Formats: sequence, C-alpha cells, structure tokens
Amino acid sequence: MGYFVHNVSRMQYGTFRAAGYFIGSSVVEAGCKTVIGGRCKQSGMFWSKPEAENILALRCIHSSRRLDEFWNHRLNRHAARNDPLPLAA
Repeated sequence: MGYFVHNVSRMQYGTFRAAGYFIGSSVVEAGCKTVIGGRCKQSGMFWSKPEAENILALRCIHSSRRLDEFWNHRLNRHAARNDPLPLAA
C-alpha cells in the first residue's frame, strides 16, 4: 500500500495518455527486441555475456545518437593519461 501512497503523482494515466505518453512497457520491450535481436541473435553469432553486454551498450549509445559524445568522452578521459610504458628487457 505504501508504494501507491508514495507514487500517486506518477499514476495520472489519463493525463499522461492525453499528453501522448505511452502507458506500459511495450515500447521498451520492442526497443530491446530490436537492439538485442539486431545484433546478438543473428545467424552464426555467438557471444559471451560480457561481450554481449558491451556490444549492446554500444548499440544503445548508437541508437540514441550519442556515439560522438561517447567517443569524445572516452578519448578525453584516456588522452589525459600519460603512463610510462615499461622498457623491453
């Protein structure tokens, strides 16, 4: 009961529907099916769980049109490192 009391402001379904918001999880489920199915379930593809999670993260970034932002952040974060390389023996 506490959940309903504390979340009543999020349960304005009529208002949300009138504003054009989706009610339910079908849009998210369809997005997951598209992103996951589009990459991990193609013929001949085999993925470990960590590999699948990494490629799915990149696909989500790409699908949300944030790939440039992602790479700029990664490059800036790693460009600042200037770790000395060990000398060959």
